[in-house]
Amino acid sequence: MTSLQIGGKAVELDENGFLVRPEEWSEEVARALAEREGRKLDEEEMDILCFMRQYYARHKAFPILNYVCKRIDQPRQCVREKFLDPMKAWQLAGLPKPGVIDTEAADAEHKIFTWLVPD
Repeated sequence: MTSLQIGGKAVELDENGFLVRPEEWSEEVARALAEREGRKLDEEEMDILCFMRQYYARHKAFPILNYVCKRIDQPRQCVREKFLDPMKAWQLAGLPKPGVIDTEAADAEHKIFTWLVPD
């Protein structure tokens, strides 16, 4: 486990960089996690992270990415454009590491991915 010092407080991360205690998340923590990776979060990115946290608090699930962008009035592919990997946004939002990824085919060309987050 790794510890990250933020504002005089130690925040523990697991071996994959996810918060051990997601309840310790704050915007300051998100910024520190991003800085660890050499990036700086802008206001739009923070909006994405905050919405993902709100969605998770209500549904205990990973949101459909286009829904995130629609709800915060950003372009349709905002999560992918800002973070490239949606799991990176999930991690910076301080949410628990998803366990199983469930896939199902919507048709021959499209798959729907659902991340199942353990309780």
